[in-house]
Amino acid sequence: MKRLELNRRRFLRGTFGATMALPFLETFGAEKLAGLTPVPKRMVCVGFEYSFVPDLLFPTEEGRDYDMTPLLRPLALHRDDFSLFAGLDHGITGGHLSVHSFLSGILAKDASNMLEGNVSVDQKAAMTVGAKTRYSSMQFSPGSNGNHLISWTAGGAPVPPIDKLQTIFDLLFRPLELTERQKAERSIDGNQSILDLVKNDANALMRRVSKSDQEKLDQYFTSVREVERKLTMSKAWLDRPKPRVSYELPNGADSMTYKERVPLLYDLMVLALQTDSTRVISMAHGGLGANSGGFPISKGYHTLTHHGKIPEKLRQLSIVETFHTTHFARYLDKLRDVKEPNGKTLLDNTINLMGSGLGNASSHSNRDLPLLLAGGGFKHVGHMQVAKLPNKQSVPACNLYLSMLQRFGLEIDSFNTSSGTLTGLDLS
Repeated sequence: MKRLELNRRRFLRGTFGATMALPFLETFGAEKLAGLTPVPKRMVCVGFEYSFVPDLLFPTEEGRDYDMTPLLRPLALHRDDFSLFAGLDHGITGGHLSVHSFLSGILAKDASNMLEGNVSVDQKAAMTVGAKTRYSSMQFSPGSNGNHLISWTAGGAPVPPIDKLQTIFDLLFRPLELTERQKAERSIDGNQSILDLVKNDANALMRRVSKSDQEKLDQYFTSVREVERKLTMSKAWLDRPKPRVSYELPNGADSMTYKERVPLLYDLMVLALQTDSTRVISMAHGGLGANSGGFPISKGYHTLTHHGKIPEKLRQLSIVETFHTTHFARYLDKLRDVKEPNGKTLLDNTINLMGSGLGNASSHSNRDLPLLLAGGGFKHVGHMQVAKLPNKQSVPACNLYLSMLQRFGLEIDSFNTSSGTLTGLDLS
């Protein structure tokens, strides 16, 4: 039987010009396609504003043969798929006010002192994606995230997450009506012309300002050009059909409790990666919203994190934190179930980080951050206690982020406060 041939991406074609993108099919020689089109790397970063109780998360043993702690038990089936790091942090203080540095290692107030501002690891990765996907990156939240902003541009601006499930679904999968497309195009064109005017005015200023101000303006021009580039990419995707999926959100999804929305958001994340709508996602978890988020707890989430080791507070807090690790494990299950053309799974091809910019919420400590890395093609080490540096300082968490970025495909040898890649984290 002669094997059917097709190019990189085949479409079903119907009446009125309708098209539907097909997944990679074995019939058409997935192994050949794998050679023609390398399967891309993806990166997902999930951050929790209130962190985890260290004693409930970290094992006492190092290596692979540790006893599963209460918060790791939901991840037991993925024991070989993740590494949990202890001893990494950003060397900063500030408690809740410093949690926003989770993915960057840089406080927003110090961004101007850094070459790339306080760009976060997800946005650094997104810079290399460009127009290859409809969205170079996406930022999500299950709601009630407050000021928990974890994604930051090189220009020092926070990237606010989308907290409406229906909005996320529509962005990914709902075709644009003609009027919507025209409105989007006008908006893009309008923004571009405004940026051009600003750039012209700023160019005129260059002749009348000091050298120091000229440097500031040059940085500003760079930011303007970056915005223009992203706007142009957005316009290029307006005429391309969105993927169609059989998945449907339940009615009233955005009126559901936090507890009900979280698994739906993870579902959408998997679909976004599987359809190559984006390759970089961040999700910021903050508060639980109204009615304790649907959890059987009698005190507020923030209040519970200041548990003072009171057993009843720890019991209630563990309900919420176990929920978080349970649904992260469910998300990894879904990634593992998606087979890709290179013979690996979506989990193998996705670098997944789960953690927080807060090490211990009860004491407001930003040291010893909980950082769990799953999938991504790494040779996972189990539980790694990272030794202190000779000066008794912690190894920068940005060393881990540099390793992630290199695995993503960036040819760089530093990232923000890194001193190198993370020793002991190898590729499989």
